[in-house]
Amino acid sequence: MPGPFPGMDPYLEHSALWPGVHQGFITYATEALNAILPAHYVASINERLYVVQPDRDIYPDVMVLEHPSAQRQTQREGATATAVAIDPPWVLTIEPIEMREVFIEILPVADESRVITVIEVLSPSNKTAGSEGRQLYLTKQREVLESQTHLIEIDLLRTGEHTVAAPREGLLKKGKWDYLVCLHRGGQGMRYEVWAIQLQQQLPCISVPLADGDPDIALDLQAVFNRCYDACGYARRLDYRREPQISLESEAAEWADALLRERGLRD
Repeated sequence: MPGPFPGMDPYLEHSALWPGVHQGFITYATEALNAILPAHYVASINERLYVVQPDRDIYPDVMVLEHPSAQRQTQREGATATAVAIDPPWVLTIEPIEMREVFIEILPVADESRVITVIEVLSPSNKTAGSEGRQLYLTKQREVLESQTHLIEIDLLRTGEHTVAAPREGLLKKGKWDYLVCLHRGGQGMRYEVWAIQLQQQLPCISVPLADGDPDIALDLQAVFNRCYDACGYARRLDYRREPQISLESEAAEWADALLRERGLRD
């Protein structure tokens, strides 16, 4: 069954849940694309890997902590006045983390080395100022924007730096949003097609461009999200009696509270 919210579920922006949401959304978007793409195209999942030091909250902590041994402490207590004993420190060994970010490429079956369209679902690391993930993402974004490849960016996270290619200042003149989808067609300079989504709205059905001569196909993001929500069992995992980890603004919080009470998920 679909979740209680008409579109994106803000509870799934939780840092512990997001990796699974991201993977699931990419997986089911790929499935949906391959069901509707013309036979001479294929949607394929690709990935980029990089190693980071876990020094920010967006990464899980991975470290080995060594406590001072009792023997060394005893030695200090028995030390003579002429010998200066070193107080034993805690020793932290920080293990680097291999980060894996998946994305979708639409390829022609006749030449899978040619990328027609890239579809990205943004992660917290892509939106965190100064992070390795953001630097790598922006580098790739710039490379795609300067090529003939189409780029679709799906941002289902309300927090973090503005990251999609369409300039934030221009979007603010159009109105407010909680989530964004940005399409840049290859070779069209600074022209962007943007779907601005508020929490109270369904996720849109968007255009997915193909190579010249082939019409766009339509990808229903709400259907993809619903498939992800159901297949990953989020209805059983989320406690809607609590507030979401990423807090809502007052008006949205009141709306969400009324909605969840109406659905019987809050007392």
